[in-house]
Amino acid sequence: MYYFLLLLGAFFVLMAIGLCFVMYYEKEVTLKNLGMVIICLLFGSFLLMMTLPSLKHMLLKEYDIVKGNCVIDVSSEGRTADATFRMPDTDDVFSFTDIPELDAYGKAIPYYCEVTVSKDHMFEIDYKIFDVETRELLQSSD
Repeated sequence: MYYFLLLLGAFFVLMAIGLCFVMYYEKEVTLKNLGMVIICLLFGSFLLMMTLPSLKHMLLKEYDIVKGNCVIDVSSEGRTADATFRMPDTDDVFSFTDIPELDAYGKAIPYYCEVTVSKDHMFEIDYKIFDVETRELLQSSD
């Protein structure tokens, strides 16, 4: 997901620059074209500002593993569903699009989790879910 957002941001910024060149050479500056350039530039810049600070950590594979008890909530809105990992020990919240196949979810069912994230804790990489008492691996995103 990280690389998709990074490439999408670069695409929109390059598209805005390309539209500027097209408007310059065709000498056709309209309000529609100017609006498209501004929207593409703003959206692409937003995506790049969100992803570029983590680029070094993602390329060098500098990851942190956050360990501790966790509560897993599954929410589905429309066509998408995601699993939210809440770690009460560290007050971290991580979200994954793939839902683990467990017997039960929610605040009443605690698990022990190991979540791999980028060094700056901005992007989730993968997770492992263990039984709280036996530390037996129940589910992994690998």
